[in-house]
Amino acid sequence: MAKATTPWGKAEVVEEFSVQQRAGERRFATMVQLLTDEKGNELVRFAYSTDGTARRGPVTLRGRDLERFRAALADHPAIMGALGMAR
Repeated sequence: MAKATTPWGKAEVVEEFSVQQRAGERRFATMVQLLTDEKGNELVRFAYSTDGTARRGPVTLRGRDLERFRAALADHPAIMGALGMAR
């Protein structure tokens, strides 16, 4: 499993998906990851990525991006559950 570093320590990436986005000629993606920390706690991380590398900063989803987010989320029940959303 992939590893991640969070403000609360190290974690493993359990599940993830991304939503491809575009602003003019710029292409990037919003990443949603379900993490488990060393104590077994679940964490959900939202980030944006360029060239597959996670970046810090705010994540913004437009209406059409939210539609793709919801569609992708439906295929990831573990993340949906961690967000407290029923299927």
